[in-house]
Amino acid sequence: MSSRLTARRYAKALLQIGDQQGNVPQLQQELDTVAEAVTANADLTRLVASPLVLPTKKAEVFETILAAAKVSQTLRHFFHVVAEAGRLNLLPDIRRTFADQVDERAGIVEAKVASAQPLSDTQAKALIASLATRTGKTIRLSWHQDTTLLGGVKVQVGSTVLDASLQGQLRQLKTQLLSA
Repeated sequence: MSSRLTARRYAKALLQIGDQQGNVPQLQQELDTVAEAVTANADLTRLVASPLVLPTKKAEVFETILAAAKVSQTLRHFFHVVAEAGRLNLLPDIRRTFADQVDERAGIVEAKVASAQPLSDTQAKALIASLATRTGKTIRLSWHQDTTLLGGVKVQVGSTVLDASLQGQLRQLKTQLLSA
């Protein structure tokens, strides 16, 4: 089974538990905190990734850390199960998948925007409004600079890519001219 599929199953199980207990936002915040702590600490990162450390030992160490961090009993138990199964290395994927599932339920979708120059507030708001109308969902914009673009933007929403870059427009013009 692929690690992505396994991470999705763990995230889905945690989301179902959060639904039953009515504490999904708290679990998401705690999961983010734990994942950031593991990423920030080189020793924890090595512990999580190491195939040489027994899963039971990883579970013990993680339980101690989570108890000291005053993480909820629900998340402590969740991590105990994940550690015992030898799946702590999936923590980044579980975190990302959990956040994606929470966003999906809330009708939020991320739009990844690439442009040569930063978008002004007016441009960003207009793009968000246009994408929200097009998708029928709430848009969360994430921007990064792409120095290979001469002008315009490339937008990815889910698996759909909208190429409104200068290169994309020139490519379309070339195709039209060659087919005429």
